[in-house]
Amino acid sequence: MKIRLIQTGKTHFPFVKDGFELYEKKLGHYIHFTYGEIQVPNKDKHHQSDAIKKTEALLQLKAIKPTDFLILLDENGKSYNSVSFAQYLDKLSMQTSSIVFLIGGAFGFDERIYQRANAKLSISAFTFSHQLVKLVFAEQLYRAYTIIKGEPYHHE
Repeated sequence: MKIRLIQTGKTHFPFVKDGFELYEKKLGHYIHFTYGEIQVPNKDKHHQSDAIKKTEALLQLKAIKPTDFLILLDENGKSYNSVSFAQYLDKLSMQTSSIVFLIGGAFGFDERIYQRANAKLSISAFTFSHQLVKLVFAEQLYRAYTIIKGEPYHHE
């Protein structure tokens, strides 16, 4: 199973980078996990959110292969608890060999990205910066694989 996490924009907080690197390393014991950032042009005050989303969409679509199962990390996506997310991933691993989780920019996703997506996942009812989404998601992905493997990280 190959899982790739793609973030739209940079990570500026050192604590997020440090925490993410910890989980990224741990995930390597379970899956082939990679991470990438889509560098977006500087946002000009005069650009409208729709124009920014369109520019980001072009870059996002270039980063995704036609065979990738694309899951958007989106506030309107399906919510899971940790156990049901692990079950979802386990089932998905029998249907596809490559999953891409995509974190959108400040204004969300362009309609072209929604049309390309295979699924949407909400990690919380709260809204987080894309940087924090990266860290929270990495921890939950690690937690899911420890659940799948029956390891004692997760407690009910």
